[in-house]
Amino acid sequence: MRFFSKERHRPSTTWRRTTNEAFELIDSGRLDEAGPLLLRAADLEPWLSDSWFNLALLHKFRRDWEQARAAGLRAVALLGRDRGAPDWWNLGICATALQDWPLARRAWQAYGLKVASGDGPVDHPLGSTPVRLSPQGESEVVWGRRLDPARVEVLSIPLPSSGRRWGEVVLHDGVPNGERVTDGIGYPVFDEIELWAPSPVPTFVVVLQAATPEDRDELEEAVAAAGYAAEDWTSSVRLLCRDCSESRIQTDDGVIEPQDPHDHGHLGPSAGRAPAGAWLVEREYGVAAPQALVAQLLDEWVAASPDTRDYRDLEEVC
Repeated sequence: MRFFSKERHRPSTTWRRTTNEAFELIDSGRLDEAGPLLLRAADLEPWLSDSWFNLALLHKFRRDWEQARAAGLRAVALLGRDRGAPDWWNLGICATALQDWPLARRAWQAYGLKVASGDGPVDHPLGSTPVRLSPQGESEVVWGRRLDPARVEVLSIPLPSSGRRWGEVVLHDGVPNGERVTDGIGYPVFDEIELWAPSPVPTFVVVLQAATPEDRDELEEAVAAAGYAAEDWTSSVRLLCRDCSESRIQTDDGVIEPQDPHDHGHLGPSAGRAPAGAWLVEREYGVAAPQALVAQLLDEWVAASPDTRDYRDLEEVC
């Protein structure tokens, strides 16, 4: 219920019925059919901010950012209150997608965030967070660094099925969809909306022979020292069903044993072939770096301890 001028305004029954029907269509993925219904709702109640907020949401789902911004601006103009309204957050996402930085700052500030004024991209780091890449496809939850309320820089090395690379920046939604718990601290999982800035760094997969965890760690340290990234997919990747992925999950500690009924194991050629807690010598590894550098670092890694280290099947996958 909102107030307009000095009169209490209630949405009509037709407006509520039309809007509910539209969101049923949206929930089933029929966005094009929902559009005319939400336009009709806006015609029925043009002074209701919810009419325009709902249209802005639909345009966001369709990645029509110009229309989303226009509807979002009408929604916030009709708000009975400013601070904390989701209308401002949604407008901030739209402005970020369009790189409309003055509007993005205005939206985050109106929502209640202490975003500094200035020119260029919003610089408002919010720490580490998990983000679900390609949520409508073969989704994958990875870790990243929040650059501002709507953008995450990917710091994990995604699997090639996600179509994403290390170092890419993705636009993400504002409503959490699951949680990951690390050291007793819960981190909300945000769904990717779209790729915001691509990465030029390719992803390689390689099968390592590493006799000890220390052998493995030395390769990661060498790659990091060169300014790139390596990740032990055998220990870091857990295969989960969708229901489990979108719930509260304790992050893996590298031990290969089931965590819950929805956990379908780990990734890699040796996964599941050793007792729980045992070190697996053969490990599938992701490396994000230029090809010539990857081969050089692997050769140097093996040369430093040829009796305990080897690699095979180096391949660019993304």
